[in-house]
Amino acid sequence: MVNPFYQSQYYLKSRIGSIGRSLGFRADTVGAWRIWRQELLAAMREALGVVRMVPTDPNPRLTDEVQREGYRRQRVEIDTEPGVTMPLYVLIPDGLAGAAPGLICPHGHGSGGKVCPAGCREVPGVPERIEEYNYDYGVQYARRGYVVFCPDARGFGERRESLYESPEHYFDSSCWQLAHMGIPLGLSVAGMWAWDLMRLLDYMQTRPEVLPDRLGCAGLSGGGLQTLMLSALDERVKCCVVSGYFYGVKDSLLEMPGNCDCNFVPRLWEYADMGDIGALIAPRPAMIEAGTRDPLNGRRGIDNVLEQFEIMRGAYGVLGVPEAAAIDVFEGVHLWHGTMSLEWMDRWLK
Repeated sequence: MVNPFYQSQYYLKSRIGSIGRSLGFRADTVGAWRIWRQELLAAMREALGVVRMVPTDPNPRLTDEVQREGYRRQRVEIDTEPGVTMPLYVLIPDGLAGAAPGLICPHGHGSGGKVCPAGCREVPGVPERIEEYNYDYGVQYARRGYVVFCPDARGFGERRESLYESPEHYFDSSCWQLAHMGIPLGLSVAGMWAWDLMRLLDYMQTRPEVLPDRLGCAGLSGGGLQTLMLSALDERVKCCVVSGYFYGVKDSLLEMPGNCDCNFVPRLWEYADMGDIGALIAPRPAMIEAGTRDPLNGRRGIDNVLEQFEIMRGAYGVLGVPEAAAIDVFEGVHLWHGTMSLEWMDRWLK
């Protein structure tokens, strides 16, 4: 029988309290915010491994195009690093005159990759997931006039790694395989995702249907992780919605270490918590969606989310734009709510 006295987890819980958030948001002037932002961004790029990624020409390839109700769906491939290809769907609204805002809609876990946000109901298992999680938010935005980009993140969908490539693992992720291979090389899963989305922004800015200075991002769960990291790192994201992924890391990740490997970035918690990363997005508009009964909120529930939002909102207050940070707390579980977030994007990006 295990004696809890010999377990290290209690020490690690206390350690995050003593050394965590060394670069947390504490600025009270615009000048101090600028200095803080520069320091935390540099630390995050190093921790995520973004500084070690290798650029390459995107070399876009259109491989398929079908008509759906209210939009055309294209399948496109782009290269994000030498030898690394990202397949994605592009949803182009019917009747588009000229160019429109471009929106990335990254997926989370259990999605089969891009097929749920892109509303691929012809794929077995997708309709049930769309109904359970309101998962076709890419289609929801396309029908509001956005040119939507739904990529496969590394380790999902068509990009599942070798140990998960068989058909029975279609809706599973291979994040742990990526993490175990990448971390000893100075990389992280979250960093690989952020890099790929930055390269997707590059590609979006070349598309004639997209307004290159009006780009946004919105995602659920692991898609919220991707949205948060991308929006913090790349100022080309002018508006974002982070759904089901904005909670204090002690309650939701340190004390719930069974979560996916993609959540764990070496040294990141030394520097920042979720609210601090959100503060990097200011003054650009950002909305958080959080369900009151989302189990990922941790043992203290929605309070764990609200505390992080207050940290984030502090940066917007210092910069004089408190209205550009919003939160939609809804009675419910882990899903895309969409009640306020669709209009939020219309307000700030269109």
